[in-house]
Amino acid sequence: MTDSTAFDWRSFLLKWSGEWADSLPDSDTRSEDDEAARQARWLGFPPASEERIAAMEERLGRQMPPSYREFLKVSDGWRNAGWFVWLLAGTEDAQWHNNESGLADMYAEHVDEDSKAEAQREADLWRRGLQLDVESDVTYVLMDPEDVDDDGEWAVYTWSSWRAEPPERHANFLAFMRDMHREFHSLAARQSDSEPEFANDTTRQLDAQVEEARLAVLRGGWEQAEEALDEAKGYGRPRAAGLGDQIRRLLGKTYMVYFEDLVTDPRYTPELLPPLVAEHALHSYRDDSTLKFHLGGADDELMSLAFAMLDQMRNGTYRYAPAGPFGEAVDRARELARWGESDKAWRTLMDALPLWEPLGPDHLAPLAWVADPVLGQLLTPERGRELLSTPRAGQTGEPPSPAADLDPGDLAWLAEPDRGNNRTSYRFVLVEGEHPEELPGRLADGDEDTDGEGDNTVLNAPMPLGDARHKTTGNQREFSSYDDKAFVAVGRAGTDWSFAFDDHPASFYRPRFVSPAATASRGTRAVVVWSGLRSGSRKPFFHLSVARDGAEQYAFTYEGGEIQRSGEIPEALEPTQFFGDLAEGAAAEAERPLLEAVTREFGASLPRHALTSGRLHTFTTRSWTRPPQRGETYLMVSVNHPPTHPTTGGRPGAGAPESSQ
Repeated sequence: MTDSTAFDWRSFLLKWSGEWADSLPDSDTRSEDDEAARQARWLGFPPASEERIAAMEERLGRQMPPSYREFLKVSDGWRNAGWFVWLLAGTEDAQWHNNESGLADMYAEHVDEDSKAEAQREADLWRRGLQLDVESDVTYVLMDPEDVDDDGEWAVYTWSSWRAEPPERHANFLAFMRDMHREFHSLAARQSDSEPEFANDTTRQLDAQVEEARLAVLRGGWEQAEEALDEAKGYGRPRAAGLGDQIRRLLGKTYMVYFEDLVTDPRYTPELLPPLVAEHALHSYRDDSTLKFHLGGADDELMSLAFAMLDQMRNGTYRYAPAGPFGEAVDRARELARWGESDKAWRTLMDALPLWEPLGPDHLAPLAWVADPVLGQLLTPERGRELLSTPRAGQTGEPPSPAADLDPGDLAWLAEPDRGNNRTSYRFVLVEGEHPEELPGRLADGDEDTDGEGDNTVLNAPMPLGDARHKTTGNQREFSSYDDKAFVAVGRAGTDWSFAFDDHPASFYRPRFVSPAATASRGTRAVVVWSGLRSGSRKPFFHLSVARDGAEQYAFTYEGGEIQRSGEIPEALEPTQFFGDLAEGAAAEAERPLLEAVTREFGASLPRHALTSGRLHTFTTRSWTRPPQRGETYLMVSVNHPPTHPTTGGRPGAGAPESSQ
């Protein structure tokens, strides 16, 4: 016996009927049939005998699926299946649809080679389906005799013209009726104050389920709680959507996350409004008409706050600043994150989580930090699960295993292909014992930056590297074949080092190249690496130079199969051991072992997550090429509009030989 045939249809339908009757205002005008159903507290009809069901099956030429048969034995049809199907067919009214709606022709128009199977199935449904809707609000209910499971159940499809969506599939007739009961509840829960309170055994059970789920989330049991909240949300229970959205947002999900019922509560606004506004800022493209819609019920004061916060999101000035000891940990985490120490920043937040205090009973976890331009980049689905799995707010439970670190703690990850295989060349400077804030003083020349505003020795605010480059170099008007000012992100490169990293360097041209290592090393050590071993059709190259106290100690440059060297190179970095036995065209194979050797030699690393997904401070260095010498010519190009592709570096031809211009 299947679950559908064992189901207690009579109890389910009686409960539904009573809930429906109690939801109707006495003052409403209704049809004679609906009033009779209200008085009888019964939406159904007399049961169908086995003989009537058999006659129906003979008329239709098919045996009915089990759950529909069992339903008919309790009620031969049904009124008000949800809000949009006013009468559902029993044994007399069920009939083959035979494309009466003409929808088969509409769906057939969309059948093509790419979507043939799915589109053809949707088109054929309207020819073969058994129609169950008798009276409806332009809504069709069809059972598909060709979509059958192992228990002989037919799938049910519903379609409404005003929904502008493909037919919705329900696994069987029982699943369809449960979904219609849920739809009835969802809309009945939104009744106005003038209507009777919508409270019954179902709502009370679901509200208790919401409260139990809330406590379970605070204990770290969010997975089961999420399922319970989703069920309650489907029935329109208050708080369920707002609680479930907090879970979803910490898992990195943003679609249809609006923190319903809670975001407009002044207690929770400081934590729930920022992530909602940040998501709007990310996708609105300056069209702010939908913000008020997503803040349903917001008064003028809240909307004013939302628009002020929107300005902060767009100019990158929003800061998450909770009170108390947890707020102090947030400040420490932000300081770590803005210099690229993402893993330490995350551990700082997690270590302080037991100190976090919710703003009210329905506040499940710290949330506004995901909207902070620096802290928000720390979130990954794995980290969100760790946070949600950690007991907090006075609840107890088993602590989770820490999420894996995002940074490998070396330089070798640069040898791995990036998304889209765009990182074919990169360069960086490592400076020992200096804070990243000091790097502009060592590497910049103090001139105006490339858009004619500001001082190159001042760090730009943290931004994604691509966005920062576009903002800074997108308005550049003049280009020189000698000028090669690197646009770099800065941060900590392990325990003792700081870095300046350029992921879109100009072309490497060895005769004019001047390593910035010597200048950067005043009073300390500096290391410069420039790699183009995966540079496609260009000659593969790799440069390493090391300087101390303003003087270069040693360097080598591999280019096109040749090695140029100077100084006493340590055995661990001897270039011949990396390039000596390589076959022609295999230079890229030397990249990883070379980077591993540099990591071991200097104990430095670069933060992968911060450079690829985070926000870092940036500045523009002095040129990496020497000035023109006597008799040498160079090309200056002036443009009257921004470069066509500013995100590719904004320095067309920088560092290339004159003959290439």
